[in-house]
Amino acid sequence: MKRLALAALAGTAVEFYDFFVYGTAAALVLGPLFFPTFSPVAGTLAAFGTFAIGFVSRPLGSALFGHIGDRYGRRPVMLASLLLTGAATVAVGCVPTYATLGVAAPVLLLVLRFVQGLGLGGEWGGAVLLTVEHAPERQRALWASFPQVGPPVGFLLANGVILGLSAGLSDAQFREWGWRVPFWAAGVLAAGGLLLRRSLRETPQFEEMAETGKRANAPLVEVARGHWRLVLLTAGALAVGYAVFYAVSTWALAYGTERLGVSRTVMLVCIMAAVAISGVVTPFVAVLGDRVGRRPMCLAGCAASALWMFPMVALLHTAQPLLMFLGFSGALLAFITTFAVVAAYLPELYEPRVRCTGAAVGYNLAGVVGGALTPIVATAAAGGAGPPWGVAAYLSGIALLSFACFALLPETRPKPVAEPAGGEAVQSAGESAAV
Repeated sequence: MKRLALAALAGTAVEFYDFFVYGTAAALVLGPLFFPTFSPVAGTLAAFGTFAIGFVSRPLGSALFGHIGDRYGRRPVMLASLLLTGAATVAVGCVPTYATLGVAAPVLLLVLRFVQGLGLGGEWGGAVLLTVEHAPERQRALWASFPQVGPPVGFLLANGVILGLSAGLSDAQFREWGWRVPFWAAGVLAAGGLLLRRSLRETPQFEEMAETGKRANAPLVEVARGHWRLVLLTAGALAVGYAVFYAVSTWALAYGTERLGVSRTVMLVCIMAAVAISGVVTPFVAVLGDRVGRRPMCLAGCAASALWMFPMVALLHTAQPLLMFLGFSGALLAFITTFAVVAAYLPELYEPRVRCTGAAVGYNLAGVVGGALTPIVATAAAGGAGPPWGVAAYLSGIALLSFACFALLPETRPKPVAEPAGGEAVQSAGESAAV
């Protein structure tokens, strides 16, 4: 389990490094480089638009790789998704800017971001199921939390590289070529991740399904017909995590540097420190999920998010590093209270034959609502001289929506993965609650 968990963590860290390095670049440099004819705010919005495309393609990637995972195994998903995302990220670092290619430059950026999202859409389902379906029943949330530590690690890697380049290069050098280096580094990280993952064995549950002929012929069709209410509920439930995380990691970075005049280095350090804390506490929160249940932790995280968004915005608006760090830390601790246990919770809601597709589609659909729209909506709502209370209201609203969706979902602890709550019993509960 330790070796498997490490491989899952390393892979998700690499793939989320790829995804996050684009978000940070979008907040800092992609606007003026690829949309120079726009105003500064419009350029940032356009850059966040290309950022959002990655979230739109993630559900498509989860459907594609979910089919592979449910038909051919969880292991192939982990290898193929990592390779696809890494190749697309390296290619982003090679795209000429608007000054060289004109309109073709942002179009290429858009296409590569779309491909990047396809790969990441498959990564989460493969990595999580490989740990969940190997893990001991009463420690399932703990072991499944290791892939969830990957995103904070990937974020720290991405922003650490950008922070180092930002501190070591002049602004002109960073805009000319320095911003490309983190994208090129993705190739090295992807190669290392593939080496770690190539020796992993398939999960016992999938091997059993393959031997007994119980694999789904068309997983997506089965999910659409028999579990669509469950997919929509899980998508709405998880929207808060995406909204809070990207409000802190992407929108706040742009707002702090452009509107408040805080240096890029200070903003990155504040955000990175808060993300590091959330990554460290993730396994400990997951242990609570094994003891008290998945649903209570998720509800607590949503409630904390709804209550903390206004204080977070107020602390951000002070432009004081320590206060901003406090605001970000509170938000991400609320976020991780929910997301530390969802890696165990979502697979338990679906029967094994469609688990890779159902869990991954629900997880990534949430990203469209919470991740794709948040930087765009927040940037548009942050007008005026005072604190951007509209952003706080939007984030609190998302948190309340997620709270309501979690309230309609059943508890799944500690039922074995082999007898999931996502079969007929849980589906009936989810459908009745949705109605």
